[in-house]
Amino acid sequence: MLKYSVGLDVSSKKIDGCFSVIDTIQKVTIKSTITISNNSNGFKMLENWIIKHQKETIPLVICMEATGVYYESCALYLFEKKHKVSIILPNKAKKYLQAIGLKSKNDSIDAKGLAQMGAEQALTLWQPLGKYFYELRQYTRQYQNIQEQKTVFNNQLHSLKSGMYSNKTIVKQLDNCIKLFDKQLKELEKRIQEHINSNSEVKQKAINICKIKGIATLSLATILAETNGFELFESVKQLVSYAGFDVIENQSGNRVGRTKISKKGNSRIRRILFMPAFTAVSCKEKPFFNLYNRTFERHGIKMKSYVAVQKKLLIIIYSLYKNNQEYNPERYNIQEKEQVLCSLLAFEKGIKNSPNQIEAITR
Repeated sequence: MLKYSVGLDVSSKKIDGCFSVIDTIQKVTIKSTITISNNSNGFKMLENWIIKHQKETIPLVICMEATGVYYESCALYLFEKKHKVSIILPNKAKKYLQAIGLKSKNDSIDAKGLAQMGAEQALTLWQPLGKYFYELRQYTRQYQNIQEQKTVFNNQLHSLKSGMYSNKTIVKQLDNCIKLFDKQLKELEKRIQEHINSNSEVKQKAINICKIKGIATLSLATILAETNGFELFESVKQLVSYAGFDVIENQSGNRVGRTKISKKGNSRIRRILFMPAFTAVSCKEKPFFNLYNRTFERHGIKMKSYVAVQKKLLIIIYSLYKNNQEYNPERYNIQEKEQVLCSLLAFEKGIKNSPNQIEAITR
């Protein structure tokens, strides 16, 4: 036997589990199944069930889908009990179950599929958000939710006022709701600033980073909250992929398809970076303004150039935060010129990089 794998299909009320093992000929065998309640008593039963069937001293991994917030309590309990936990995105789990030929779908089948997935693959291990950044994420996500509701109500109000007849009662209700949203947004902005200031290290890093024109406390707080203060990232490549800014190519033989960012990542980070990128370019902040002009001259698409600026903003924020450095535009302007020169020299010397790869390097 090579490895034990436990698959857990989590819902709001219950958890379906499957205990499997994979042997040296890559055969996955189901040893036991269980259904428990999604609460503290159920978690204790789950741990006892795992210990009961773990008869050999071989690795064990526990896999579960990221179903809203319902998985978090169970995952944290198992993590604190020193178990290796992997959280699988629902779309990834769905594609895997389809690939192994499972046509039916229910909680028990999903648990068996997750167990097989954990046994066959070397999945990334999960670590919980720290309490500080978890609370910060609650603030920033609530701010975004209220902002979205305010936009909906503003659109309704504009439509009502522009109609043939206007209903004063509804107009008044919408006005009151928008005023309430404004009050709540101001309160949340204050709470976010207080939360940032409550940690002296994060506060100093925020001051250094917010010297970038376009980056305000709310933008930075959202990025830190969604990345757990960059705690789990060991390289820029991992961060770029997590945010969905990684470039994907579509090429086969002589056919060259469209090159674009994957967008398979945290959409909240991409969303919060839109206005900072626009502001940085409008204020002619050198590293970002030069990047925008250079990429725009190449393809003539404004939005594509703004996306390149968003990606660069994220990378610079990551670098400043990790190294606890103050933002200096001249430093990054020099680095940008050196990167462009190196990529062009590599291209001239015949190094096999596609034009899309060269474009990714210069970004």
